[in-house]
Amino acid sequence: MIPHTDPQWQALPWQQELKEAFRRPIELLDFLGLTHEAVSQHDLAAEAFSLLVPRPFARRMKAGDPNDPLLLQVLSSGAELNDPAGYTEDPLQEANNNPVPGLIHKYHGRVLLIAAAGCAVNCRYCFRRHFDYGANNPSREDWARTLKYVARDSSISEVILSGGDPLLLNDDLLAELIGRIEAIPHVKRLRIHTRLPVVLPARVTPELCATLNQSRLFPVVVIHCNHRNEIDPQMTSALRQLAEAGVSLLNQTVMLAGINDSADTLAALSEALFYAGVTPYYLHLLDRVSGASQFDIPESRALEIYRQLLATSSGYLVPKLVREIPGKPSKTGLLPDG
Repeated sequence: MIPHTDPQWQALPWQQELKEAFRRPIELLDFLGLTHEAVSQHDLAAEAFSLLVPRPFARRMKAGDPNDPLLLQVLSSGAELNDPAGYTEDPLQEANNNPVPGLIHKYHGRVLLIAAAGCAVNCRYCFRRHFDYGANNPSREDWARTLKYVARDSSISEVILSGGDPLLLNDDLLAELIGRIEAIPHVKRLRIHTRLPVVLPARVTPELCATLNQSRLFPVVVIHCNHRNEIDPQMTSALRQLAEAGVSLLNQTVMLAGINDSADTLAALSEALFYAGVTPYYLHLLDRVSGASQFDIPESRALEIYRQLLATSSGYLVPKLVREIPGKPSKTGLLPDG
């Protein structure tokens, strides 16, 4: 049985919203009142990496604007069909750090558990858009083998739930998985990397909050938000519910060409996150995955933007600028000279 496709779905609005998500480029374009120019290219790109956009996220886009920063993150495009040199299907070489199915162990003291193979939104720049989820989507029965690896290594103090998106697990299955992790004495922290509170705020349920609040593990939820326009009252309410449950909230952003590649845009995002109770954590340079070259920004330009951000924002509102380099013991910080 695959956990995130368990047939006993909860009767919750977020699951209905996910069922009603846009899955064809033409549907999303029609919803936003946009023309169908180059739709064949959109379709070709969506064949290689499917389009998936929940309606609550689409409703935050500006109708009639083909350059809306939220739309550009999720609409398949002909640019994805280009394959320039230096872009690969496994830019972080995760296949080399996959000791058992469903688990990635790159850094000392923490492991990443693939809790679900799917997402609620398919971001076009995703570094795992080519990841072999078929071989890394453990069933409930496989959890025992995966967590046995964690139990054997007493240096592991943190388990990171990722995917895909771990919040695609329903509340019962997620509580069961967390309970199994809690049974490993040397694990102290639980980190959940998720986009669902952003694109489907209804996913933050009282049951989810109670599970995290009652866990003996210290809970951290890392959301992924790239632009101020993604933050609406429903998302803010969901995040505050998590904060009231004792969850530490962090955000990771990817610097993306044409979407958030300015100091003013990034500063506005940090301000909005802060008032929603979220600490800006990392600002990533793009992982050079095949199909996403159109989003890349030269490192020199990224540093210029970051210098401007440092000069105009309070320190606690400035995330750490990083690039992930395969084989390094941690994320590599990129600080401006001086």
